[in-house]
Amino acid sequence: MKHVTKVHYHSVSRNLDVYFDDNSKAVFSCEFLRVHSPSAEVQGHGTGPMKLVLNKQAVGIKNIVPVGHYALRLDFDDGHNSGLFSWRYFEKLQQQQDTLWSEYLARVTEHEESKDSVPIKFVP
Repeated sequence: MKHVTKVHYHSVSRNLDVYFDDNSKAVFSCEFLRVHSPSAEVQGHGTGPMKLVLNKQAVGIKNIVPVGHYALRLDFDDGHNSGLFSWRYFEKLQQQQDTLWSEYLARVTEHEESKDSVPIKFVP
């Protein structure tokens, strides 16, 4: 497992640079981190599907709090702060960032296309 050695937040671009002990680096947008928060509020409770979090394009991070030597709590400026981003979770996000983002965008598109549809049942 990789360990996070340093993080750097860019408040203007709203990106978080995460540096690992294998000399790799990941750059995550705040929107990506917010919609993929490890909190139960986002991940769902139990085996249910992950919640679709919308309209977080302008979200930023107002505080980064270390939790022991294994995680960070990110306090987002929309009030969300209940997810602990462990080193293992950051590693997963780094490895799967493109796939996770593509899947998220597909879910948003599907939601947008279906939000105004109303099922109509015709009875003969």
